[in-house]
Formats: sequence, structure tokens, C-alpha cells
Amino acid sequence: MEEGSSIRHEVIMSGTGGKGVLVAGQLLAEAGMQKYNYVTWTPTYFAAMRGGSCECTVILSNEKIASPLLTKAEVVIVFEPSQLKDFEARVKQDGIFIIESTGLPGVKRQDIRIVKVPAAETAVKLGGIMAANLVLLGTYVEITKAAPAELVEIEIERRFGGNEKRLSLNKQAFRQGMLLAAREQNWY
Repeated sequence: MEEGSSIRHEVIMSGTGGKGVLVAGQLLAEAGMQKYNYVTWTPTYFAAMRGGSCECTVILSNEKIASPLLTKAEVVIVFEPSQLKDFEARVKQDGIFIIESTGLPGVKRQDIRIVKVPAAETAVKLGGIMAANLVLLGTYVEITKAAPAELVEIEIERRFGGNEKRLSLNKQAFRQGMLLAAREQNWY
């Protein structure tokens, strides 16, 4: 990217508490701080309990960000299929909708690209369901190139460096998400 270019990436991540939505958003924002002049990470909690709805918005830009709040974004990631209907309308026209494919209801919109990711299944095969968030983050990074994968991996190392098992699982999950996206087998 050229210095001063007006590139902007925006993503809304949605799920339920305990699924790693906010962690995935923080990792992306922290990685983005190494590449962009302006970065926002805005979490929203709808219930103060594990399992309650939560979301975060991440904006990466080289121009000032007027507001960290978005009603719609170019990319929306849904970590919890039960929230699909609520967030389908928040994807901008011609945007990308990345969704956990387990227990997936139908998506009605025809004006967006849909990426179905078996994040939970992939994470379980790798050794832990809690890494499904990093599978989805890896998919997002591969598709959009919003942040270099190396920078996200540095943030994963910072976050999980004290626990070798979790670090290894999360790095594998992130890389597997990138591989799933690179194969483009899940695009509709």
C-alpha cells in the first residue's frame, strides 16, 4: 500500500459471549495498527452474561474515521448461526457475508457474496472448539487482505504466548481459515 492512500476496510463481527468475537476483533485491530494510520475497535454487549449477544466493529483506514459506528459494513462475519437473520441486512450491497456453516439457515440476499465456513467443525478437528473464531478471522484476512497474516500471527503470539497449547491451536486455526478461503470452495 502506498503511503497516504485512501484504503478503508470495515467489518462487523457478531456472535454470542464466550465465542471469541471480541478477541478476533481485537487481534485484527491490533494487527491493523501496524499498517493503518487510523484504527477503531468498537465492542457492543447486549447482555452482561456468557452466551448473550455481542458484536464488534473494526475499521482500518489511512484517513480519519468520522465515526466508529456502522449500521452496515462491506464485510459482516457471523460466528453464531442463530444471528444470521439479524445481520444479513447489515452487509452492504456487493459486500461479503462470512458465516459459520454449522446449523446454517438459508440466506435470502442475492446481492452479496456468501462464504460458508465450517469453523466449529474445523476447530474441533484441530483440538478445540474455542478456536473457531480464529478460523473465521483467517478466512476474513485471506479474502480481504485487510491486514497481513504475519501481523495477525504476531498478535496471536502476544495474546496466547503464555500458553503453548492455546498458541499452537489458535495459530493452526487461523492458518486453516486462510486455507479454506484460498480454496474458494465455500463461496456462493
